[in-house]
Amino acid sequence: MDYERFLKISQVTLGKEKADLVFKNARVADVFTEEIHKADVAVCDGIIAGIGTYYEGKREIDLKGKYLLPGFIDAHLHFESTMVTPSELVAMAAACGTTTFIADPHEAANVSGTEGIDYILEQTKDSPANVYLMLPSCVPATEFDDNGCDLTAEKMKPYLNNPRILGLGEVMDAKGVVTGDRRLHEKLELFEGMNKDGHAPYLPSRELSVYALSGINTDHECTTYEYALEEIRRGIHVHIREGSAAKNLEAIVKGIVKNDTPVDCFSFCTDDKHVEDILRDGHINFNIRKAIRLGLSPMKAIKMATINTARCYGLKHLGALAPGYQADMVVVGSLEKMNVSSVFFKGKIIDSKKKPVVSSCPKELKETVRLGKKEAEDFVLPITEKRAHIIELDPSQITTKHKIKTIGNTDNYIPVNGLNKIAAIERHKGTGKIGTGICSHYGIQNGAVASSVSHDSHNIIVVGDNDRDMAMAVNAVISAQGGYSLVSDGKVFDTLPLPIMGLMSDEGFEKVNKKLKRMIKKAHSMGIPDDIDPFITLSFLALPVIPEIRITPRGLLDTVKNELIE
Repeated sequence: MDYERFLKISQVTLGKEKADLVFKNARVADVFTEEIHKADVAVCDGIIAGIGTYYEGKREIDLKGKYLLPGFIDAHLHFESTMVTPSELVAMAAACGTTTFIADPHEAANVSGTEGIDYILEQTKDSPANVYLMLPSCVPATEFDDNGCDLTAEKMKPYLNNPRILGLGEVMDAKGVVTGDRRLHEKLELFEGMNKDGHAPYLPSRELSVYALSGINTDHECTTYEYALEEIRRGIHVHIREGSAAKNLEAIVKGIVKNDTPVDCFSFCTDDKHVEDILRDGHINFNIRKAIRLGLSPMKAIKMATINTARCYGLKHLGALAPGYQADMVVVGSLEKMNVSSVFFKGKIIDSKKKPVVSSCPKELKETVRLGKKEAEDFVLPITEKRAHIIELDPSQITTKHKIKTIGNTDNYIPVNGLNKIAAIERHKGTGKIGTGICSHYGIQNGAVASSVSHDSHNIIVVGDNDRDMAMAVNAVISAQGGYSLVSDGKVFDTLPLPIMGLMSDEGFEKVNKKLKRMIKKAHSMGIPDDIDPFITLSFLALPVIPEIRITPRGLLDTVKNELIE
């Protein structure tokens, strides 16, 4: 804080001048002592000037015993996964109490490189929240990816002096870290002294230690309490994820409660959460509410949503209600219900009804699907061995199981017995690559679902029970220059266009949510189980850094052995 600003605010702290704003009769959540105490909170120049019972303000708000909490922090998310523009997501989540976002734009970077990163920065520069980015580390994620761009250490250098860049984004190539891949370690060295986010599901003990040795200090891929504990013992800060597809909070929080584990090394994140889930359930406030319901004390849950994350990322001005901290605050009537009644950013109330400003998108970011029309013949899958490799979906997780089933020889596999055909089509450079395989537990009947949201290379992925409908769904996505498409019985039921890099819509979240809800309802009526999100689950089935088996434009990939399946 500069000297002149200190002098101004200190006069309010000493009670010699009126504050800009005073919250009266608040129950203040103290994240340092884990207590709730009654007090008034004075704000001056966007900063908390003091907490006590003796402040007067030019404006005063009587909270009448409601709880005053620090603004919530999402420790790791991808704006692109919400399908709406970043400024719209910030507006929606801020209304739920999230005032700080630590985002990794690697979806945009995989499609459009630095232009995609610049778009995210530009879209969020005037948001009513703190928006920071972690620079994508793995673009592409692995040697098996066919994505749009290659983000090298050299291309990253111009971003290092940007105050909104906090460090290196999730390092997905765990094998490259452990084996000492030179190009990857050049990026790790470039961010020496800054945060480095991890992505390390199921690493064996020694490899996990090497991963930590590299300087990677966070991870959001823990699905069990036991693995989270292994990471924390190695100095890795664990972000507990509760998104739309991956829901890890219950397993980890139950372990914390059962073992009375200290929570200082835990934070909350959403990672990938769709707009309809945010509108229905909330954002980080949902994570807090669920953790409390599972037996975690309210103050510990609040710490995991605030000060823990701020300390992890060196954001010393955020995460607490105390003199000198930025006046980002959330008012709730009940800690257990976490029902947000108002949110303040830098001491000013956030108008939840005010529509965010959505700046125009460059033309080149709306022309990223470079494919010609596909035919049913493009999805022919001959089976030359009696036993076939199957991608088995894992409900409520983004992991899969590698199964082998007896199918029988055929010139073209036709799905039966609840199985589906799955394919990934390269869409960035017109290479013509199409990988086709078989998956189970998705369950769609008499139709197909296609999407250009396909982590992390974002090629087009499609699942169906017949080749005709699969081709039709893919062609609808191509025509829309990206998006979701649902085909039923030879007819396109609907298509949700996502023309911004094939990932996001600029039509507004109301239209997106209305159409998406209709498509999801229809997809479930076609046999997709209720515990599987038809589109989010599909988007992860091409991700080559998650166990155990995936589909890529090059074919099936065994992600445990890290090799393509012949």
